[in-house]
Amino acid sequence: MANDNLFRVCPTTGLQFHKPAEALMKANAVVAVVILLVGGVLALLVTLTRWPAVHLLAADQFYQALTAHGIDMLIFWIIFFEMAVLYFTSSTLLRCRLATPRWAWAGFALMVIGAAWTNIAILRGDSSVMMTSYVPMPANPNFYLGLILFAVGALIGCFVFLGTLVIARAERTYEGSIPLVTFGALTAAIIAIFTIASGAIILIPTWLWSVGYISQIDPLMYRLVWWGMGHSSQQINVSAHVAVWYAIAAIVFGARPLSEKVSRSAFLLYILFLQLASAHHLLVDPGISSEWKVFNTSYAMYLAVLASMIHGLTVPGSIEVAQREKGFNRGLFEWIRKAPWGNPVFSGMFLSLIGFGFLGGISGVVMGTEQINIIVHNTIYVPGHFHATVVVGTTLAFMALTYWLIPVLFRRELILKGWAKWQPYLFGIGMSVFSLALMGAGTLGVSRRHWDMAFTGTALGYEYPGSAYVMMGLMGISGVIAVVGGVMFIVVVVGSLLFGRKTEEAPRYGSETSVLPLGPAPRTDHSGLGVKGFVAPGTFVFALVFLTIFVVYYFINWKYLAAVWPMS
Repeated sequence: MANDNLFRVCPTTGLQFHKPAEALMKANAVVAVVILLVGGVLALLVTLTRWPAVHLLAADQFYQALTAHGIDMLIFWIIFFEMAVLYFTSSTLLRCRLATPRWAWAGFALMVIGAAWTNIAILRGDSSVMMTSYVPMPANPNFYLGLILFAVGALIGCFVFLGTLVIARAERTYEGSIPLVTFGALTAAIIAIFTIASGAIILIPTWLWSVGYISQIDPLMYRLVWWGMGHSSQQINVSAHVAVWYAIAAIVFGARPLSEKVSRSAFLLYILFLQLASAHHLLVDPGISSEWKVFNTSYAMYLAVLASMIHGLTVPGSIEVAQREKGFNRGLFEWIRKAPWGNPVFSGMFLSLIGFGFLGGISGVVMGTEQINIIVHNTIYVPGHFHATVVVGTTLAFMALTYWLIPVLFRRELILKGWAKWQPYLFGIGMSVFSLALMGAGTLGVSRRHWDMAFTGTALGYEYPGSAYVMMGLMGISGVIAVVGGVMFIVVVVGSLLFGRKTEEAPRYGSETSVLPLGPAPRTDHSGLGVKGFVAPGTFVFALVFLTIFVVYYFINWKYLAAVWPMS
């Protein structure tokens, strides 16, 4: 290999780091954590204002904080971290030099400038348009310009990732197909390119409108195209955090999917159908045909749901088989009881999987049903859903991976290991209760865009049921607990980078090997494993529980819909 001095081999994992790629991974991850800190402070302010008993901020301050929180957490924090994931899954996992590091640094610089530019525009006080920034409500031109610069930088990063895959193939740094984790990252990159293109199509003319070069932007057209970016940016997250699930299953247990072909097919379904879920934001909009709404939110979207259900089976199924092969083969659940629950890499990942599937997945399918969507669309149920997907699902998975990356990538030992052990539980459970409380309050009709659910001082007040106030109080308490969990993560990560003992060795998290399996899965005889012919019976039981909860909840919502228009 040319320029061997540009590569570092981790002595424990065997992973090979191209030093320019390693520097980019560190830079993107550090900026991501800084933005997570800023977004977390804003989250606390928003939560304490939504909590009726506290109601901290005035209206103008609330909408300003909400705008910055949404963009920082849903776009900036996650996409910065995803850039680090793309470089890791291409250069490191494929043992390959990174394509055009200078272009990658240029993209990183644009992302940093764009994120800062947008935040400054919001802090000026004239861009409190929330994440959706719907026209004709205008923001400062720098608000849109910052998002455009960030998007261009992210697009450059995606192309560098694709170029690295081309180099790896040309230089034959791996055999066979690319590893499944890299395949998942490729899925995220493809969706990211579609997402960024959608953003450019609508944000560039909107920026020109904000400076006076275009007379008007049609609101319906804006919403339709904008959600190709706004919702699809979260589909990048889904693909990325599912890839992280597979990676952590391999890191902690040496687990391999029972069928890589099935898992790859599920990622392919994401590329073809996942973005169609954007339509559930438009189901109450006039001017869009019923045929378009029904197709996007039923027949086509269900194929994306199928993909997520496949991943929800194969990830825990692979862990179960790996555990049973190690001797944890008694009964249905010894494999999960004997899992390393004290290891934040595993506990964070598994809580992410459960929360994303049971809370985000079920509520997403319900919201994606055209008729049911009508009763929850403009309620606080919607933030409850996407906190279950983006925060419990994506953010917790990224936190779990970070605990592994600190010793492997940054070569620092973790400090405050006790905090690290409990942090995923505090953050994951707190945010899960937070999401459930918001969904409960939304079901009772609490508005999602008004800063004061009590409509204090208005001429036409509205009194919600007492249980709605209980739900919002529970939201406040659990939200504060989740923020504490987030603070613990920041302290552990930043403290480890600044004060952790420097080491060349990476810890072996709960298995005989921490090496990521990169080649095709070997044929394994699973005879003698499992119960009554099922090699992963515990996972099968979990799937049946999931299906039962989904069916019951789905039909409960149809009952709610029937109560809206009672027949006499």
